[in-house]
Amino acid sequence: MAANMKEVLRALGEDPQREGLLSTPVRTEKALKFLTSGYTADIEKIVNGAIFNEKCDEMVVVKDIEFFSMCEHHMLPFYGKAHVAYIPKNKIIGLSKIPRIVDVFARRLQVQERMTQQIAECLQEVLDAVGVGVITEARHFCMMMRGVEKQHSSTTSSAMLGAFRQRKDSRDEFLSHVRHNSLI
Repeated sequence: MAANMKEVLRALGEDPQREGLLSTPVRTEKALKFLTSGYTADIEKIVNGAIFNEKCDEMVVVKDIEFFSMCEHHMLPFYGKAHVAYIPKNKIIGLSKIPRIVDVFARRLQVQERMTQQIAECLQEVLDAVGVGVITEARHFCMMMRGVEKQHSSTTSSAMLGAFRQRKDSRDEFLSHVRHNSLI
């Protein structure tokens, strides 16, 4: 990647030998490998057995999970927050695992809509929950820096599985938690 990045710099009209750009190809390769590390992540290792039998059948919500991703169309960043809920079927997951799962799917070349669905489907598969709901809110640099150049626009997408799709009361409860901004 680093060798190819030198050619990209030349194609942009830059001199890859310029002092400020000497290490740019290597730094770019490291950055891209980190930003796309979700391709090689292993969900089983991330969950690491942190699923516990618990008599619990009420909604669990983890909200305001920051994420950073890259648009697959322009390879420009998009960033935002994910809100994740599930209704357990006597199995709960360690709370820190939910943001880690969000990161797995955010750290790929993505579209927000697919990322949202992938997070929901992954949690449903891992937990066999009664339902999973995921809402993501993001700002996209491909819309902010180029094209329509709308710096204050944002995009919201959702994925509702099981009870969140089938039962309006579950969906409404999740939405009310997401709208509520105070921290206790």
